[in-house]
Amino acid sequence: MKKIGVVLSGCGVYDGSEIHESVITLLALARRGAEVICFAPDKNQVDVVNHLTGEAMPETRNVLIEAARIARGDIHPLARANAAELDALIVPGGFGAAKNLSTFAAQGSECLIDRDLSELAQAMYSAGKPLGFICIAPAMLPKIFDFPLRLTIGTDIDTAEVIEDMGGEHVPCPVDDIVVDEDNKIVTTPAYMLAQNIAEAAAGIEKLVDRVLVLTE
Repeated sequence: MKKIGVVLSGCGVYDGSEIHESVITLLALARRGAEVICFAPDKNQVDVVNHLTGEAMPETRNVLIEAARIARGDIHPLARANAAELDALIVPGGFGAAKNLSTFAAQGSECLIDRDLSELAQAMYSAGKPLGFICIAPAMLPKIFDFPLRLTIGTDIDTAEVIEDMGGEHVPCPVDDIVVDEDNKIVTTPAYMLAQNIAEAAAGIEKLVDRVLVLTE
């Protein structure tokens, strides 16, 4: 049984992991017989957003505690993740990827990446293990790796230009497809960067999961 790490960044599209993307990923992995191990940073969120109104809330919430909602409590601090114990790593999107796993939302091409995520992804790559990044999460890849790689966030021109500025090769991609950097075993898909509903998001995510599992062989 393959062990797949899934890195979450909170709970909710505006300040954490996109819930649909996360659950689709977990479901797709379970249906394919993989063992999932969830991780999240044990630190405070950058902000807390009222998902009914879209307005900021004067609260403080912990990323790991919030992500535990999605993982039904079965989740570990990201700092404890060990690449040697995993066969692949997948990172769903949501603004948490751009706020809590990185500073991409605030700093764009000058962003910083969570150290534990960066070190884990680099260790996975060095071991020849595949990575899957979903939605806005692929925007972190050019900062994690210091070499050119092919990736997609869909067709958003402004975000694609920032990725190119960071040294990535952005490939336009429809919502139901994936972009695979075969040489580096990195798979990306647009999901809710383009999806108009959960079914559209699922089409690309399920393809990503399938390809990531193939690349573990």
